[in-house]
Amino acid sequence: MKKTLPVIVVLTTLSLLGLMVLQASWLDNLLVLRRGQLNNKINEAGVSVAVDLYKGINTAPSLKLRSNLGFSRFSNGMPIILNAPTVEEKYKLEDVKEKLNKAFSKEDLHYLKFEFAIINSTEDFEMRTPDFEQAYWDTVSNKRLFVGIGPETAADLEGISAPEHLIIIVPDFTKQIWGSLRWIILGAIGFMLVIIAAFYVTLRTLFNQKKLSEIKSDFINNMTHEFKTPLATISLAVDALKNEKVQSNKEKMDYFTGIIKEENKRMNRHVETILQAALQEKQEMKLELMELHVHQVIDKTLENYRLQLEEKGGKVELKLNAQNDLIVADEIHFTNLLSNLIDNAIKYSYEKVLIKISTQSTSRFMVVTVQDNGIGMSKESVKHIFEKFYRAHTGNVHNIKGFGLGMSYVKMVIDAHKGRIKVDSTLGKGTTFTIEIPWKQA
Repeated sequence: MKKTLPVIVVLTTLSLLGLMVLQASWLDNLLVLRRGQLNNKINEAGVSVAVDLYKGINTAPSLKLRSNLGFSRFSNGMPIILNAPTVEEKYKLEDVKEKLNKAFSKEDLHYLKFEFAIINSTEDFEMRTPDFEQAYWDTVSNKRLFVGIGPETAADLEGISAPEHLIIIVPDFTKQIWGSLRWIILGAIGFMLVIIAAFYVTLRTLFNQKKLSEIKSDFINNMTHEFKTPLATISLAVDALKNEKVQSNKEKMDYFTGIIKEENKRMNRHVETILQAALQEKQEMKLELMELHVHQVIDKTLENYRLQLEEKGGKVELKLNAQNDLIVADEIHFTNLLSNLIDNAIKYSYEKVLIKISTQSTSRFMVVTVQDNGIGMSKESVKHIFEKFYRAHTGNVHNIKGFGLGMSYVKMVIDAHKGRIKVDSTLGKGTTFTIEIPWKQA
């Protein structure tokens, strides 16, 4: 696992980067292709409108007298010219715009914004949209199209010899191309985000599995050590009891049998701890609720730790200020909860242990605070303290044994009683646990 995980991370990361590069290249090629398609469609739309305009102005020719152009003669010999009207004379601006809108829609370009103008052979404007001139001079962002309005339009797009020209301007051409591709781009981005999210979840799961594997290995090592020590002690005591001198000495017999009994209790406690872990795994905790006086439970629990406190030269300061200490709770689990907090306070402290236990009552909760002057915890340890099998780094405090199940059990008990627990800790200064249990008024 240690060797394969970095390989998986590297390979998956490279795959993601490769996929991103391929998608970027694909989008770039798609942009070029889309630009070419739009150019062709705009040209086709412009030509169709120019042809339509030419046909429109040549369906009903008008007569105009001119002396300097080509002419024909009637019977009276008066020279006249037969000349078609201009686009300006035949159509209004709105008419031409409507034709362009229809042509663009036919080419599936209804989303494109455009400006247009009609100019004559002397490049004077016959008509133009309000923003045409401003758009015309921006040759960087905008696309310009010149289409001659004449019979040669079909053969010559520019229609240089045509008497009039249709000029179409598409503002922000590249931006509008990207706009036409927005759903494709959003789909590609969404697909990429899904892959990245899957990659993240996979990595997180792998790291969690790796962490869990390490924690469980540590748990097995601790469990082996915790059971090995009392078994070895019991074995030595049994061997001693077989000795004839010991058998003839009642005091020694009592001493070694006492050792066997204590070590047996110790092993039973370990078994109970592991069974508690099994209950936590199944999320099962059956409470036998009864009325309890918290102050009595605290005093009773402390009695079990008098010897340990004496060995470390420690003391306990009690400030049991709660006016009403009556709660409804499970006596065994609540006692175990306090026992775990006190045990940790002793276990993770230097010499001259000082434990401060205080109580107070609020409108909703019975509040119990357990404070020590021990080694404290880092913010990272505080964040994970209630996780199963987690054991905080103990710094220079050695020989601290356990399965890493105590605090997860505490949290389970608190949750089962619909209470709350808070941890405040500073490295080198100590830790404070504050528990809040719903209480019953007298």
